Amino acid sequence: MLTDEGGVVTGDLTVHTTWAEREARVAVQYSGASDWFTMSGSPVPCESEEESRDLHDAVVAAVREGNGATVPRLPVVPPA
Repeated sequence: MLTDEGGVVTGDLTVHTTWAEREARVAVQYSGASDWFTMSGSPVPCESEEESRDLHDAVVAAVREGNGATVPRLPVVPPA
């Protein structure tokens, strides 16, 4: 996966997504390490905490696939 601070990181990783002020911020770390890296593409506009959980699931899937993953964009759904 691609990070802003550490470039490409691979291996056993932990993904953490936080949601605040209509943004989701995604960070990763080597499992068991103390340093966190911002995943490239973060922060992402996110209208709700539920949407941020969907984004987190999509990020975890992208990390598992590898290949220099960045934060995917969720489809924009117009308000009802």
